[in-house]
Amino acid sequence: MHSLLPFGRWLLVLCVIFASQVQAAAINTSSGWNLPPGVTSISQEIFSLHMIIFWICVAIAVVVFGVMFWSLFAYRKSKGAKPANFHENTTVEVIWTAVPLLILIAMAIPATATLKKIYDTSDADIDILVTGYQWRWHYQYVEEDLSFFSNLGTPRSQILGEEDKGDFYLLEVDNPLVVPVGKKIRFLFTSNDVIHAWWVPDLAIKKDTIPGFINESWTIIDEPGTYRGQCAELCGRDHAYMPIEVRAVSQETYDEWLEEQRQMLAEDAAGSQREWTMDELMDRGKGVYNTYCAACHQADGSGMPPAFPALKNNPMMITEEGRDAHIDAVLYGRSGTSMPAYSGTLSVADIAAVITYERNAWGNDAGDRVQPSEISEMLSDD
Repeated sequence: MHSLLPFGRWLLVLCVIFASQVQAAAINTSSGWNLPPGVTSISQEIFSLHMIIFWICVAIAVVVFGVMFWSLFAYRKSKGAKPANFHENTTVEVIWTAVPLLILIAMAIPATATLKKIYDTSDADIDILVTGYQWRWHYQYVEEDLSFFSNLGTPRSQILGEEDKGDFYLLEVDNPLVVPVGKKIRFLFTSNDVIHAWWVPDLAIKKDTIPGFINESWTIIDEPGTYRGQCAELCGRDHAYMPIEVRAVSQETYDEWLEEQRQMLAEDAAGSQREWTMDELMDRGKGVYNTYCAACHQADGSGMPPAFPALKNNPMMITEEGRDAHIDAVLYGRSGTSMPAYSGTLSVADIAAVITYERNAWGNDAGDRVQPSEISEMLSDD
């Protein structure tokens, strides 16, 4: 019996895993051991398929392990069992080939039907292009001529441990993706830099975003709500700070949101031509800096040399001679470094504001302002 103790331990482990799976299935929620059922018809169909195949695997495991452990116990050496000596039983060979084949066919039929639905992106009501960036998402509503970036909304003070973590720590964003309920949404996935993965468990969507390549998926959300996810591909140092927030609303609320977004774009366009005060630029620039720059250059501008230089007391930030170089770095990035170009990411108002903020924050005393009209003129000359 002593020789059976290792098998007993493995049997105990299998029993614990089995009990956890049964409990997860019984309460119909994800407990960390199981898939979430999700909130869409296709996600629930995937969950049902998963559970059917799971129980088939459980039945196979019970039979196989049952026979194995019974054989070990009933024909153990201490009882004087003698091993049989035989070869090539044709009946057994046919049975253990045919039975697994039939089981695989039985599983393949419903799986194929579900896969066909998963890949059917036809007849969509709304097309949304999702582009992964290090480390944020860009959403473009193709038919609406509307696009925006979605950034991590968790305050840096929570990340640094200076205050308690919120209920949606690292799962909240500043601009959520808003979609109407009851409409078929087709997602087109690509990337601007490295491979990311757009993953929202409640929608049963997990698709890689690959530079130069387009992936597709779709969803129809039946009930209003907020559904969260994350980048599921290790995409760099701030991989953990790339959440997804999908907000499903009624058609009326969605139409109102679209109108608000159009008004904001119109205001930004108008703002690029007017003169901004220092207070306006500093207030807006602080928000842009904390969203896009603080992760690398730190909230106090101290940086993380040598990869991310300090902006506080940096000669480029406090001298008139460094002004053009500062603007050029923000607009076009720095080749061979981690500094990206923001000319295609931020609005001209945001670029002007963040440059002004960096030149006048943390004790920097350049005293000058960069106006959105100046940035707009520079970009038009290019």
